[in-house]
Amino acid sequence: MITCLRSTDWLINNQSFKASVDHVGSRLFLTNGLISRGWKLKPNLACISFDNLMTGEPLLRAVKPEAEVTIDGKNYQVGGLAGQSDLAYLTESVIEELVVDPSALRLSSWDVGRPIARFVWPKNRHHAPNSDWPPKGIRLSFEFLSHDPYFKLTVHYELYDGIPALSKWLTIENHGTRPFVIDQFVSEILALTPYEDPVEWREVPITPPNIHVETDYAFGGFSHKNSSRHSIHWLTDTDFKTQVNYDLQNPCLLHVKPPLGPNQDLPVGQTWESFRTFELVYDSTDRERCGLALKKLYRTIAPWVTENPLILHVVSTDPETVYRAIDQASECGFEMLSLSFGSGINMEDNSDINYQKHRAFVDYATDKGIAIGGYSLLSSRRIQPDRDNIVNPKTGETGGQTHGYCPALASNWGQTYFRLLRTFFENTGFLQFTHDGSYPGDIDAAERLPLQKGSTDSQWVQWQIITDFYKSQREKGIYIRVPDYYYLSGANEAGMGYREVNWSLPRIQQQIHTRQNIFDGTWQKTPSMGWMFVPLTQYHGGGTDATIEPLEDHLDHYEVMLASNLLQGVQAVYRGLRLYDTEQTRDMVKRLVDLYKKYRHILESDLIHLRRANGRTLDYMLHVNSTLAEKGFLSVFNPTPDLIEQEIHLPLYYTGLTDSAEVSCQDQPPVIHRLDRHFFIELLVEVPANSYTWFVIR
Repeated sequence: MITCLRSTDWLINNQSFKASVDHVGSRLFLTNGLISRGWKLKPNLACISFDNLMTGEPLLRAVKPEAEVTIDGKNYQVGGLAGQSDLAYLTESVIEELVVDPSALRLSSWDVGRPIARFVWPKNRHHAPNSDWPPKGIRLSFEFLSHDPYFKLTVHYELYDGIPALSKWLTIENHGTRPFVIDQFVSEILALTPYEDPVEWREVPITPPNIHVETDYAFGGFSHKNSSRHSIHWLTDTDFKTQVNYDLQNPCLLHVKPPLGPNQDLPVGQTWESFRTFELVYDSTDRERCGLALKKLYRTIAPWVTENPLILHVVSTDPETVYRAIDQASECGFEMLSLSFGSGINMEDNSDINYQKHRAFVDYATDKGIAIGGYSLLSSRRIQPDRDNIVNPKTGETGGQTHGYCPALASNWGQTYFRLLRTFFENTGFLQFTHDGSYPGDIDAAERLPLQKGSTDSQWVQWQIITDFYKSQREKGIYIRVPDYYYLSGANEAGMGYREVNWSLPRIQQQIHTRQNIFDGTWQKTPSMGWMFVPLTQYHGGGTDATIEPLEDHLDHYEVMLASNLLQGVQAVYRGLRLYDTEQTRDMVKRLVDLYKKYRHILESDLIHLRRANGRTLDYMLHVNSTLAEKGFLSVFNPTPDLIEQEIHLPLYYTGLTDSAEVSCQDQPPVIHRLDRHFFIELLVEVPANSYTWFVIR
C-alpha cells in the first residue's frame, strides 16, 4: 500500500525535501519533511521524538540514553532523562516531568554543519547521473564531557536531503593526562513502537519495527540482514511492562553495538571513532516500495555502487592471450579486463619480473581505452606458518572458521599480505580488484601485539584493517569486487546471489537461473550492486553442454545470456579467453553492448519486479526512473520453444508519467498509450521462441 500522495511521493520527486535543524526554545529538531527527530536540550539532552512525517506516525515510545560507553571498566550513559513509568507512549506532559539521571554524561554544546565524506570517491569512471558525494544534507553534533578520565564524547548525526534516512556515530577524544581503554559502546538506543504485539510467546519470531537499520560494520554475508547481524540487535525491553506480550518478548528495543569490544586503547590527545549506523524509515510495508527506498539509500550513502563497467574476466596471464583479449574487449565496447581466478595471477609475487609483466598489460590496455585488474584470495585458505591463521576461541586451534580457515589479518602474514597488495597496485597501475573470500568477521583468540590483544578486540581490529584497505583503493579509483557486504566501506559490487555449481548445468537452464537470480537479487540491490556469471569456458564441470565455447556454435544462447544481464542493467563475470571467435559473434556482442550503452542510465536504474522466470511463460521486469528522458525500459524473455503473444498489464507509477506514455518496441516508432487511474497500461507483446524483446517508455 502506498501511503503518501503521489504529488509529494519522494520516490518520484524528492527535490523539495531539504534537511534542516530547527531550534525552538529548549527543543531541537532535525527534519527534512519526510522524517523528524527531536531532542529536549534541558535539563539534559534526550531524544523525545522520532516521527515518520510521510505517514504521520510517531516511531518513538520511550526515552532512552543517546548512547552508552564503557571506559576503563566504568559504564557511562550519554544523555537521556529518567522517570517515564509507562514505556508504551510519550506525551508532552510525560516529557515535561522527566528528570536528569545524575550518573549520565551531560550535554555541553551542540553544533551544526554539512555532511563530511567518509573517504574520497574520485568519480573516475561512469556512474549514475547526479550522484553527490558527500551526500547533501545537514550534520548535527552533540558534545558531552567527562572529568574522570577527562574525555569528550560527541554524538554525530547526518540527515540527508530527499530521503527519509539519517546516519549516526560516536567519537571520543582523550583530553586527559593518561591513556584509557574503550571497552564497549552502544551507539544507538531506540525504544520504538512495536510492529506487532502478540499476546503469547511460543518461540515464533515476532517482527521488529518497520525501519531499516544497518551499519558499515558489515561482513560475512551477501545481504544486509546477514552482514549487519554483528551490530544490529533487536532486543526485548523488560522495562516495557505494559506491552501485550505477557512474556515481555517483543523485540522493539534497538541497540547498535559490536558483539565484542572494541577494547581499544586511546592515547592522550587522540580521537577514536565508532562505525556508522544508517537508519531508513519506511512509509509502507509493500515489498517493492521498501526495496526502492533501500536502493535509494545505497545510491545516497554509497554512490560508487552505481559504477558498472563491462568486464571481461580472462583465465590466463599468457601475454599473447591477454593482448588478444584486450583487443577484443576494446573492439566490443567493454571497459575492463580482469585476470580472473585460474589465470595464474599472483599479486603476492613482489618480483620486478611480475610487476613488469602486468605493467605491460596496463600500458597496452590504456592505449585501447581498457582498464586492467585482477584477483586475489584472502579467506578460505590455510597459510603458513599455521600460527598466522585465525585461532578459534572455542577450540584454541586454527580452523573451524566461516570459510574453513582464514588468515589472521593482524598476524605477520596478514600485514605482509596487504603491504604486497598495495605495492602490486602501485607498481602496475591496476584499476580493478576482485578480492575473494574477504574477512567474514571471524573472532581470533590469539594475541598479536601491537595490533591485537585477543578475542575481545580481534573483530574490530581486523574490520579496521580490511576496510582501511578498501577505502584506500576507493580513493585511488580502483573498482572493487568483493563477495561480501563491504559496500559502505568502499566496495562497488558483491555477488547478486547464485549457486556456483549451477553454471555447470545445461545452457538452457542457466538462462532461467540467470534471470531468476537477478529477479531475486534486485529486491534489495541496485542492478549494478550484484554481479552474475556467464561461463564462456567450463566452470565447475558440466562439459560441452554447460559452456558457450566454441562461441559461434552457441550464438543464440550467448546472445540470450548477454541480453539477460545487460538488458536488466547487470554485469556478469564473462569468464573465458575471448569475447568472440568469428565476425558474426563479434557483431552480436557489439550490438548488445551498443544497445546497453545507448540506454545505460535507464538500464542501471531500479527494477520493478513483474514476472519471475519459470521456464513456462514470459518473464519480464521494468526499469523505472522519473528523472530521465527514458522513464522506463521493459525487457521481456520467452524461454519456450513457441512464439508467445500476450497482453501485459504494465504498472508505470514509478516512471512519474501521469496521463500518457510513448512506448517504442526496439526503437520502432512509438505508440501512445493512455494510463488508467492506477497508472497502468495494457501492452501487447510478441516474443519469438527462445528469444526476447524490449521496449522504451517515454
